[in-house]
Amino acid sequence: IRGRALMMEARLLEDVAQDVNDSLKLTEDVALVADQCGRANAVWNSGQREIKICYELADLNLRLFEEDPVHEHAHPGHRDTLPAQAAVNATIGVFFHELGHAVISLYDLPITGREEDVADQLAAYAILEPTNVLKAFPNAAGVTGDYALMFKKWAADRDWVAPADFAAVHSLNETRMFNLKCWIYGSDAADHADMVANG
Repeated sequence: IRGRALMMEARLLEDVAQDVNDSLKLTEDVALVADQCGRANAVWNSGQREIKICYELADLNLRLFEEDPVHEHAHPGHRDTLPAQAAVNATIGVFFHELGHAVISLYDLPITGREEDVADQLAAYAILEPTNVLKAFPNAAGVTGDYALMFKKWAADRDWVAPADFAAVHSLNETRMFNLKCWIYGSDAADHADMVANG
């Protein structure tokens, strides 16, 4: 599966694990594993204290970014991103989403609203905050932008939205994309002013 090769070549797990270990003080060790799961997924398992990223997820992201390499809605740091790097960036965003779940669980953090939305907020904050948790992947806006674009691509990959999607634990993919774009803009409104100016 190409997702495995993509993750290994990018040293995705090793580098994000090192960045997190250098930046966060977790209450206990959290395993970060990649596996072939039979479907595109990622999950925080609180019982096993494990974040799992499925190769199929990276593979899906690679396929979707290859289908549209031009990126008609470019964002800061993204204009020249190759499909493989965009897929890596999006998968990093997914990792930080799952890390958000882990932090909520490990610290028993009180949250408002849906935990899935809060995990997206924590992911955006961890990637975009000024001291930048990401050292191995220094283009924070590009990483978050590709994570946002992933949701647009996931939404476009479906022909319809079922009524049950409005009651799901996750917000609609389009909603998640727009939230992430707002957080990118809000992280440095002057630097990202072109996001608004360009529509």
